[in-house]
Amino acid sequence: MHTERPLRVPVGRDAERWRTFPGERTLVVAARTVVSTTRVLECLPAVLRDDSRVSVVFAYDPTSAFNDGVLDLLHDSGCRVMPWSQLDDISPDLVLTASENVDLPEGTCPVLVLPHGVGFQKYVPDSRADRVRLSGLVPDALLEAGRAWLATSHPDQDEQLLAAHPKAASRTLLVGDPCFDELAASVPLRPAHRAALGVGDDRRLVVVSSTWGPTSLLGEHPGLPARLLAALPHDTYRVAAIVHPNVWAAHGSWQLRRNLAAALDAGLLLVPPAHAWRSVLLASDLVVGDHGSVTLYGAALGRPVLLGAFGSDSVPGTAAEVLGRHAPRLDPGGDARRQVEAALEPTARAGYAGVAERAFSEPGRALVRLRAVLYELLRLPEPSSGPPRARALAPVRVPAEPVTSWRVRTRVEVRDDGSGAVVGMERIPAAAAAGHRPEPESPGFFDHLACTDEERDLRIAESASVVLRTAPVAAGADAPRWIDATLAARPGCLAAAVALGAGRHLVGLRDGRTVEAATADGAHGPERAAAVVYAYLRAGLPLAGTASLRVDARPEEDVVLRVRAEDGTGRG
Repeated sequence: MHTERPLRVPVGRDAERWRTFPGERTLVVAARTVVSTTRVLECLPAVLRDDSRVSVVFAYDPTSAFNDGVLDLLHDSGCRVMPWSQLDDISPDLVLTASENVDLPEGTCPVLVLPHGVGFQKYVPDSRADRVRLSGLVPDALLEAGRAWLATSHPDQDEQLLAAHPKAASRTLLVGDPCFDELAASVPLRPAHRAALGVGDDRRLVVVSSTWGPTSLLGEHPGLPARLLAALPHDTYRVAAIVHPNVWAAHGSWQLRRNLAAALDAGLLLVPPAHAWRSVLLASDLVVGDHGSVTLYGAALGRPVLLGAFGSDSVPGTAAEVLGRHAPRLDPGGDARRQVEAALEPTARAGYAGVAERAFSEPGRALVRLRAVLYELLRLPEPSSGPPRARALAPVRVPAEPVTSWRVRTRVEVRDDGSGAVVGMERIPAAAAAGHRPEPESPGFFDHLACTDEERDLRIAESASVVLRTAPVAAGADAPRWIDATLAARPGCLAAAVALGAGRHLVGLRDGRTVEAATADGAHGPERAAAVVYAYLRAGLPLAGTASLRVDARPEEDVVLRVRAEDGTGRG
């Protein structure tokens, strides 16, 4: 998508003929990449709230290697977009951007540059030369002309910039970080953000965060999301991936989804590249990240951090580099579950607990400072409506592919008094477990493959020992018919299970028996009842009485078993 036609309103040669709002000043936002444009879109509405004196237009700069998606983002946001070439024909009062790498036409209007992440934390390739440069630093021409102002989030960044580039002297403005303030203001709504993602109090959300480039987490370990899903029990953990917008722009969503195909089939929540990452970070229990800003935001919010990668392009002495020195590192070849559980321990956070103080100055005041700076540069008095305030973020739903097959491991412990057994159950999505050799069975431990009747991988569907009906039956007589049809169609299947509702389930066996399994909790499908029946069958226990089911480390729940028909003449 391209924008070539110049705007006629609210800027243009005869714009005054078509305007409704006269506009005393014109603010141009330079939109070059998705990540930088998103940052402006997130903070500008609160700063200009209810002020019709300022006309805002977005100038699209198509020269970045990461320009893909910018126009879609602007149009979806309802922005007025003009081609970059029109900048030569208008006289803006201020140019605002979160992309420092812009080539602006000559002029006198000031340029305010916001960081599109946390400060000036890493070195990035320089598009103008075969070298690296400090992220966030504008071209010399803007500094020499006295037009550019660099917004910082902490006083230490002034010294850092001056040491790296003396021409930045006296060109910084301490603003703070509006994004972090918004995240911090939203913490009380964390339960709502978790609920929107389907993460209850009994589950943990592990967020995999990757910046862009070869030293990023996905650059070094593209299979890590799938490996985490293969190691973390499905009923206790969910895994989400926040991938830097530059990865989406450089490789495209089609390629990204192909590279993460196994993880997506295993239930990975792939977070869209704009805005939604904040809600997911708020909902998280652990961030498995790298030297990108999202990892630092997570640590500053108090989330445990486990570093899956950390590039040498991190700038020494910055908050991100301090995090890299003190946060635990993930051993990709080690026991991922054990490392995740260790990182969740409070003692693991001691070394980087104060990282927010090194990154953000006076949290909560960024919008107030930003508005004061912006209106001073626009030469307008600030609105009399009171100071701007960070608003809590709205929860975001992130769609995910339904998981339809699992590797199920059960452990049977027979009670000494002969009153039944305790069955432990752990499930791993089969798509993530593919290629991972299961642990060898030992006395009391049994493994099987289970899938729903909606499984699309025919190899799994044909080899599953247990088939689960996704939807409960509408009438009791439908359950036996579905069981018989399923067992007849799948010769390798040993059991077919269906929910009857209100905690009642039927599990039909290939030998003709039908077991009714009743649980106190009717919120689950037939997967738990089927696991108990299968474990009892493999252990040679009578399919009757009360079993205790333990899912991962949760408290036990009773499952009452009763054989409905044992003579093989029908399923009752």
